[in-house]
Amino acid sequence: MSDSKRILIIEDERDLAELVALNLERAGYEPHQAHDGRSGLARAGEIVPDLILLDIMLPELTGIEVAQRLRVDPATAGIPIIMLTAKATEADEVVGLTAGADDYVTKPFSLGVLLARIETVLRRSQAAEPRSAELRAGPVEIRTDTHRVTVDNEEVKLTLTEFRLLACLIEGRGTVLSRKELMRRAIGPGVRVTPRTIDVHVTALRRKLGEAGGMIETVRGVGYRIEQPASTGTAT
Repeated sequence: MSDSKRILIIEDERDLAELVALNLERAGYEPHQAHDGRSGLARAGEIVPDLILLDIMLPELTGIEVAQRLRVDPATAGIPIIMLTAKATEADEVVGLTAGADDYVTKPFSLGVLLARIETVLRRSQAAEPRSAELRAGPVEIRTDTHRVTVDNEEVKLTLTEFRLLACLIEGRGTVLSRKELMRRAIGPGVRVTPRTIDVHVTALRRKLGEAGGMIETVRGVGYRIEQPASTGTAT
């Protein structure tokens, strides 16, 4: 996927940022750079990139703070984020995903692997949405054509992964979906995920949906499903 997609690199190690930018340009992307959290956040608002490579350890604002601010701004809320970090523990991964990251790459990394992950995340962000333009479950309504989610007519901001997970669960019409199946449908192949990753996304999704998040039921040892109210279904 190399059709001049804009990629913003927010990385304070300038040599690394230049190397990544060079390889992105060679792959046909349009790279942009920022070297601290505050300027990265401003740059994201200016160019609205197709994807952001975001280092966690940044001056001015941390990568976690940048991701959180991006996710609450309607102009940038839907931009896929790949976190770049030297931290490799599960706890660090959970923090990054909870802040709104769609993928997580640990330094040092192969540029070939990074390019493959970028392509996968971009492909997933443009993948065909569920066939119904409108999906409903109780007070939750999804518009897949506009990527808009409302609960009781109040808009809720979700990450791309959270949006696709919710759409998959509602399309399941009460069917239990295993973590592996949710990974395949909502995240796709080529992205490093674990069962814990799905759990983190579902936890964040429940929190954002408020009381409606209680409809997402954990089926112990299997996965998740949405318990649809009897009078509610999906609409085309």
